[in-house]
Amino acid sequence: QVALVESGGGLVQAGDSLRLACAASGRAFTNCAMGWFRQAPGQEREFVAAISSSGASTEYAESVKGRFTISRDNAQNTAYLQMNSLKPEDTAVYYCALDRTYSGLVYSYPLTYKNPRSYEDWGQGTQVTVSS
Repeated sequence: QVALVESGGGLVQAGDSLRLACAASGRAFTNCAMGWFRQAPGQEREFVAAISSSGASTEYAESVKGRFTISRDNAQNTAYLQMNSLKPEDTAVYYCALDRTYSGLVYSYPLTYKNPRSYEDWGQGTQVTVSS
């Protein structure tokens, strides 16, 4: 099991930026794909972004494409989510997650990179609140 700890959330105004970080314990991090998900009150957890173990492949939800950027620093065992041009509808608890099964992004249904069930390890989440 890999422990994940998110940080960087907060209260910002619409149009502002935030950078979330996800610190991982253990050497397994460098060989695993990672994802960011978010969950707003009363809603299901939804996919935000994913990145392969090398960082060469990334995918984004349509709602954040062009505004958010996922990256990782394997030497630091840390993944990041740079969020620009934030909107009130981005308000949610943001979670990072680790896919210990695959190093690349999985496109074969049903356990694709968009599916929370594809990820074995989860952080505790960090709150992002965007005011209008």
